[in-house]
Amino acid sequence: MRQPKKQATLRSDAQRNRERILEVALAELTHSADAPLSSIARKAGVGQGTFYRNFPSREALVLEVYRYEVQQVAETAAQLLCTRPPEEALREWMDRLAQYAMAKAGLADALREATTARGTLKNLAHGPLTEAVTLLLDANEQAGTVRPGLTPDDFMLAIAGLWLVDPHTDWQARAGRLLDLVMDGLRAGAPGPPANR
Repeated sequence: MRQPKKQATLRSDAQRNRERILEVALAELTHSADAPLSSIARKAGVGQGTFYRNFPSREALVLEVYRYEVQQVAETAAQLLCTRPPEEALREWMDRLAQYAMAKAGLADALREATTARGTLKNLAHGPLTEAVTLLLDANEQAGTVRPGLTPDDFMLAIAGLWLVDPHTDWQARAGRLLDLVMDGLRAGAPGPPANR
């Protein structure tokens, strides 16, 4: 009986170590694409063995940072829908997506150095983000706050300008204006709450 508990604790500790490495790596790689892996391990408070057991190469670390960020953004959609009306959840999620876009822009050099495989990054992001957008659009369509029939692809095309915002400028204000325009477009033609139909 005690043996499984100890293994569960180790798994929990290992998960915390992994998450700490990813958080530090995001900050360090965003700042400098060639941040030394030894520095990332030190700042995360883990030994070299633990670090390389989780991430055997720079490419593995960079791709996992990217995947981890995408997953965090995707999971936020359901969390927001639990605490906010669908329209507010959608708009707040769009802000979180903008933060992700700026982190991705900061990681661009590291991502380019880590992989040249076409489609790798798109494949990592497509599934989780499509699920999140679908969840948010469905909730808003049911609430009558967006026009009916929108698809995740429609949404991603509408916010495509987000990926062109320069993260070294006042990106929050620019992204906010862009996303407000997108929200206005999504609302156009919305039927309103079910009681009003």
